[in-house]
Amino acid sequence: MKELAQKCRSLLVYRDVFEDAIAGAFLTVLENLDRPEVATLAYAEWFSGLATRRQGWRDYLLARILLSENAFTQQAHESFIPNELIRAVRRDAQILQQVYQVSCQQFADLVGLLPWSNHFDQPESRAWYWEFQRIQKRLEASEDWAIDFIDLLSFYRKFGTGMFAEYSAFRWQQGRLIAIANPDPIQVDELVGYETQRNQLLKNTEFLLSGLPALHILLYGSRGSGKSSLVKSLLGKYENLRLIEVAKSELRDLPAIVEQLRNLPQKFVIFVDDLSFEEDDDAYKALKVVLEGNLTARPQNVVVYATSNRRHLIREFFDDRPRPRDADEIHNWDTVQEKLSFSDRFGLTLTFEPADQVTYLKIVHHLARQAAISSDDLEFQALQWATRHNGRSGRTARQFIDFLKAELAHG
Repeated sequence: MKELAQKCRSLLVYRDVFEDAIAGAFLTVLENLDRPEVATLAYAEWFSGLATRRQGWRDYLLARILLSENAFTQQAHESFIPNELIRAVRRDAQILQQVYQVSCQQFADLVGLLPWSNHFDQPESRAWYWEFQRIQKRLEASEDWAIDFIDLLSFYRKFGTGMFAEYSAFRWQQGRLIAIANPDPIQVDELVGYETQRNQLLKNTEFLLSGLPALHILLYGSRGSGKSSLVKSLLGKYENLRLIEVAKSELRDLPAIVEQLRNLPQKFVIFVDDLSFEEDDDAYKALKVVLEGNLTARPQNVVVYATSNRRHLIREFFDDRPRPRDADEIHNWDTVQEKLSFSDRFGLTLTFEPADQVTYLKIVHHLARQAAISSDDLEFQALQWATRHNGRSGRTARQFIDFLKAELAHG
């Protein structure tokens, strides 16, 4: 067992598989079987970690392999992989197979404690899980992982590696991507009242996923009309799509974010909510570079979807308009036109008009059916709610149904 631990320390490509607390504790047990107090503590950490994740050891190890970010997985999408790298991967595969063959019962017997065995909970992506199961069955039937390990290339090419294979939603924060483990579960079918805008957004997103030219989109309109919800609902419809939320304060990093995504197999929507700029805000220049491009070719796997309550994204004042007495700028109209036309740089603008009474009640009835709420005076109550609160909108309808649902449950 100590020899197996030494082999794991000598991995050439898949070194990051054991660079975490659970897998590291596994190696610590193997290396300290002659020191029972150390091995017991390490086993407790291993056991507790797997129990917290509700995941068995073999499932966990294979997931670590499939999510590994290394030279091999990063070059999986390329047509040529160096022979030296292939040979190193085959060597690592044989070591990893030996580790995989250590059962939970055998491992527990080494320290005389209870084993941990559990099934892998199905993750967010069903397609990922099905491919995981296919690979697991093939490797478990394999006599030599060095031969069958190359089958993982198809997985890496389809799902990518690291956090982009594990998560679908992210937030850019303080110069790095933060994975969102529990994104908003809203579904496209929950959104009604703006079917034309929804269908255009879905069609453009499907162009992106198919590798066809896709447009950047500005979703403009009244507050509470479901613009943000519509963008977030894309995650529940398309498994190979990744959504990255970028706050207005972080827009200066947008070109750097896009470059990180350029060669990845997934398709990305950069989501900017409630977009607008102050007069002296230069962050729009970074967005302009992404929308229009520069000398660097625009990546075909990234689009920007932005929402705004303003048709003209850069604030303009009457004092900005040129008058004969103005002597500060000769071509002042050019500056005004640049401000007014910034939103035109989005390839497609979807307009969300304020909800009229018919649309508002349509949304209310739809949400009520989903919540299994039936009431003879539903429409009257809904109109009263809109009058007393924030007016007719999808958001108001949602708030009304949530309140009604809680009220009925409370009795």
